[in-house]
Amino acid sequence: MVSTLHKLWRGMVCFALAVAIWQLVVTLSGVPRFILPGPWLVLQALGGNAALLWQNALWSAGNLALGLGLGIFLGIETALLLTLSRRARWLLRPMLVVAQAVPVFALAPVITLWLGYGMPSKIVTIALVTYFPIASALFDRLMALPPGLRDLAHLSGANRWRETLLLRLPHAVPGLISGLRLAVVYGPLAVLIGEWVGSSRGLGHLMLMANGRGQTALMFAALIVLAALSLLLWSAVEALARWTARRF
Repeated sequence: MVSTLHKLWRGMVCFALAVAIWQLVVTLSGVPRFILPGPWLVLQALGGNAALLWQNALWSAGNLALGLGLGIFLGIETALLLTLSRRARWLLRPMLVVAQAVPVFALAPVITLWLGYGMPSKIVTIALVTYFPIASALFDRLMALPPGLRDLAHLSGANRWRETLLLRLPHAVPGLISGLRLAVVYGPLAVLIGEWVGSSRGLGHLMLMANGRGQTALMFAALIVLAALSLLLWSAVEALARWTARRF
């Protein structure tokens, strides 16, 4: 409890310091508000457009949750498949590397063209971005079974399935957590990419509309809401990491 309060207090101090520096830069530089609005203007935009921000945040959060869930599921399935099958490793690993070499900005317009401007194209974009970190981190950990546990599995006559499910998978939980940490960082970025390419709702769409109309304060407000969503996801993963550390 004391550690949690200390982290909360430290986060509040850092946030207050960042806001103070922001206000200082705006005041001393005299930069026009349409380029860099001050914290107070952004706060007014948050309060004055609360309903609009909430509606678009719900849309983006729904896309993020579904896309992240799909990415986690496919990542775990792929890591297990690669662990269990040498043929799958020979066939799929080069394809995964090549797929990740293509920037998401290049794939997002194609996905939008194929699936349209609605939710499916956003979910697939998010899943593609979050899938590889989970699959890669989990697979690396699954293949790093300590020699003692491997010898124990061989002595007990466990087949590849039992060895993977009973020994490798529990041992690989920290790898899954590492992949999740990366996924929840990349996920909100994928939300913006998908909604910037083509969408009629969402925080990314709202940022584009606000930028086109010169409503910079509203654009910053949408960005802050997205950052808060990212911090919420990060906190959830950290809580999961603490829970798994006590179990595995």
